[in-house]
Amino acid sequence: MSTTPRWLNADERRAWLAYVEFSTLLSDHLNRQLRRDAGMTHADYSLLAYLSMAPQTTLGMSDLAERLKITRSRLTHAVSRLRDVGLVGRREDPSDGRGQLAFLTDAGRALLEEVAPGHVEAVRRAVFDVLTPEQVRQFAEIGEVISEALHRAESTEADPAALPWRRR
Repeated sequence: MSTTPRWLNADERRAWLAYVEFSTLLSDHLNRQLRRDAGMTHADYSLLAYLSMAPQTTLGMSDLAERLKITRSRLTHAVSRLRDVGLVGRREDPSDGRGQLAFLTDAGRALLEEVAPGHVEAVRRAVFDVLTPEQVRQFAEIGEVISEALHRAESTEADPAALPWRRR
């Protein structure tokens, strides 16, 4: 059974290509800012930020992998690297003998407090300063609608291991 692809129309193609370009440029911009100001990647900053927002600045490794949308193996390497420089710690989950918890250390919290103002300013300059308040509201709504649709699609995924954060 062959069906004709539903090609993007001109407006959809314009929106898609704009998204691809700005998401690539923004990712590069934020990585460069964090490397310059803190010697870390945006991925490492995000890991520390998620831990800082968690109760007792601690999350289970599986939960952290899901929030970051990365494989558990990649998370294990990142946590090990950040543990080696004293920014995070890792311990067994007392409620689940098989599980591991990652937690933010005092040094990790101090680094975030030092780096966050510059990072927020970079985000503000690159994104929010160039949008009107109405565009900010629309941007949030669009992101939420797409995220919700993708979450619904992932919940019906035939093979849960196909999701990166569920892989080892």
